[in-house]
Amino acid sequence: MVQKSVIIIGGGIGGLSLGAMLGKGGYKVTILEKNDTLGGRARIFRQDGFMFDMGPSWYMMPDVFEHFFEIMGESISDYYTLEKLTPSYQITLKSEKKSYRFYADLEKNKQVFNEIEPGAGEVLEKFLKDTEWQYQIAKNEFMYKNYDSIFDFFNLRVMKEGARLPLFKKQKNIIESKFKSEILRKALQYQTVLLGTAPGDTPGIYTLMNYVDLVLGEWYPNKGIRAIPETLEMLCKKYGVEIRTGVPVNEIRIEKNIATGVALLNGEILSADMVVSNADITHTDMHLLPESHRVYTKKYWDSRVLAPSAFILYLGVSGRIPQMEHHNLLFTKDWDKGFGEIFKDPKWPEDPSMYVCMPSKTDSTVAPENHENLFVLVPIASGLEYTDEFLKTYGDKVIDEIAEYYNIPDLKERVVVRREYSVKDFVKDYNAFKGTALGLAHTLTQTAIFRPNNVHPKVKNMYYVGAGTNPGIGMPICLISAETVYKRIQAITDPSPLKEI
Repeated sequence: MVQKSVIIIGGGIGGLSLGAMLGKGGYKVTILEKNDTLGGRARIFRQDGFMFDMGPSWYMMPDVFEHFFEIMGESISDYYTLEKLTPSYQITLKSEKKSYRFYADLEKNKQVFNEIEPGAGEVLEKFLKDTEWQYQIAKNEFMYKNYDSIFDFFNLRVMKEGARLPLFKKQKNIIESKFKSEILRKALQYQTVLLGTAPGDTPGIYTLMNYVDLVLGEWYPNKGIRAIPETLEMLCKKYGVEIRTGVPVNEIRIEKNIATGVALLNGEILSADMVVSNADITHTDMHLLPESHRVYTKKYWDSRVLAPSAFILYLGVSGRIPQMEHHNLLFTKDWDKGFGEIFKDPKWPEDPSMYVCMPSKTDSTVAPENHENLFVLVPIASGLEYTDEFLKTYGDKVIDEIAEYYNIPDLKERVVVRREYSVKDFVKDYNAFKGTALGLAHTLTQTAIFRPNNVHPKVKNMYYVGAGTNPGIGMPICLISAETVYKRIQAITDPSPLKEI
């Protein structure tokens, strides 16, 4: 039997995990990455003794990672170890200048909730039982499933259990009907930002993220987030996958409506039986496919709801910062105005909410001794314009706010490494449409059957993997995306997670 060949465009989490699966499955696989390093947004950079994760910093849904390793016949512990973060994170409200800590521990969280809002702990316990059920149904019947028609989504189980699956309610309305205090409402809605959507626009089914957050918890690999792409690269090489970096693809080649390979920017032609794009899905459709074989029009892409972009600061700071946890969330009081400045009336936030990751709280290898490593992210609208001077000034404002709300008055003077990263960088490094940091937002009309499919509708042997297609955004979700593409290629129609490769 002739070994079939596959070219994967892009060495992000989706591309690497699919490459490993296909390699183990007996395919001849070549991964082509435009950047000099692998991992997509999960890359790192080093400067003056600091090591910064450039993008993802939340290790969630550990069960999905475990499943991937199991079907690969591997064990996570052979590659990296995990530490459960306790507390999971800290939330600080600007309106109160007060911090609250939350845990992946029901009894601790019940105590926290009851202290804030009497009786809320018991409400939380029942709520998490409901979201656990939703999570298990979603994982076993939706996430690992391929969709080709509306009937693939609205199947018998969905119709039967529909009343318990809040498909057409909004997450915001569900949360606010159960909890009254500002901090609890925000603590149970912030996860929508990880999905790239405002709470008021997020389908209610995504309350399952509360189970992911408050039960499964937040974890940290002993090698940092970089452990994931590094491990996937090792698995690819173990199964004979060829990986080439620094080779941008210029065009996907199509003959008689069949994908036959790619043309690189340097003019080199590579042939294959199948092509999979892990590149930005809009860039793939608008720039890598010949015009005659594009799936959507520019008008379609311009009408999509994009997940936010980001203003990111990578800061190396001298001295310790004991008042911060590994994960820290700082929220503005006018929550709706903040989301409006991202999704409805795009502008640089005047009073920004922000996320600060301090991995040096957990990992001594990411910063020199007696220093802290800070990754600061402000969600902003995709497509915003700016100058380098503006970015510097905005960064000063963000640092001043961190200093104020975390009581670090000399923070600016203690910064020894500083780098800004924003919209234009996402475009340059990842060909991200309008500089989105994540891709397509998870609105109802951009979820499941309504999200761009992972198979080209007209071109045979052409597929998509990663955050732009199903199931969507996030490292564990990209692992699932790889599995659904593997199912496509292998003609496996079972909606459940695979048992083995």
